[in-house]
Amino acid sequence: MSVKISNSGLTRNSGSGSMMAMVYDTYGTAEVLRIESVAIPKPKDHEVLIEVHAASVNSWDWDLLRGKPFVNRIGAFRSPRYRILGADIAGKVLAVGGAAARFKPGDEVFGDLSGCGWGGFAQYVCAAEVALTPKPATLSYAEAAAIPQAAVLALQGLRDKGKLQQGQHVLINGAGGGVGTFAVQYAKQHGAEVSGVDSADKLEMLKTVGADHVIDYTKEDFTQSGPKYDLILDVVGSRSIFPLKRALRKKGTYVMIGGPLTRILLNLLSAPYISLLEKKKIAVLVHKPNHADQLLWKEYAEAGTVRPVIDREYPLAEAAQAVRKIGEGTVKGKAVINMML
Repeated sequence: MSVKISNSGLTRNSGSGSMMAMVYDTYGTAEVLRIESVAIPKPKDHEVLIEVHAASVNSWDWDLLRGKPFVNRIGAFRSPRYRILGADIAGKVLAVGGAAARFKPGDEVFGDLSGCGWGGFAQYVCAAEVALTPKPATLSYAEAAAIPQAAVLALQGLRDKGKLQQGQHVLINGAGGGVGTFAVQYAKQHGAEVSGVDSADKLEMLKTVGADHVIDYTKEDFTQSGPKYDLILDVVGSRSIFPLKRALRKKGTYVMIGGPLTRILLNLLSAPYISLLEKKKIAVLVHKPNHADQLLWKEYAEAGTVRPVIDREYPLAEAAQAVRKIGEGTVKGKAVINMML
């Protein structure tokens, strides 16, 4: 299987065993990304080869691209660990390794490849079969690719760390991105009152996915006035814990998903004292790819109780622009690279 560039874009045809992928060899911004012909990988024993139909972009891709925070350079100080980024994919199984048993050629799958080498921003990728889940039958490949990392983070933040309960008032800071839009829908589905914080251009979209209240962070500081919250899910992590805890009710919980490493460390150090003195819980979520959680989101999607929010689908030739938009923080929901465009 190989690919070639035609006047209409990137196409596939049989031949030399190469494919097109978006690659980079040095840390930087979207300008260091380029489309290049590389070899199609071959599946190992417990892997499958996937024809990628769509891959979504996450903030983690942006962090790895820049090599920031520095933890992303551990073991890869001089050059990137992964030449091809992209963890969240949806596609069709083409071949299976000798010991792979869960899938067969022709199966439609989606999954999070962050635990098995990344590589999703390409026309083909190999992945451990444990990272994959059957694609929701009711969703397009682009919609399925929007789910894995963002939706699982939202689930683990609210359900596992936040211990979400019916009737609670939940605030989601950075609600207009991928994690946030899934978190709004999950919280509403489980009987919470939801407030979403983001920029003004994302607020109407947040209402359409179920937010009861929306806050423009450029005009209103939710830590200074307004209601107290039972649970705060912080997707951006840009603020100190000390003003944030003022917005929590007694016995409330603050869960941090994203943010600078120094902020994460400060929160971890502060958590025992805040818990003891103010009876408020401070938690930091570490991403854990999870097949069971992906399967739960598959069920939600097929039942029609949640829907992925996609800002725009980009062809592979314009994939660097999608990554740039993620870095700028201007994407509503998810940016998806559609390999079929």
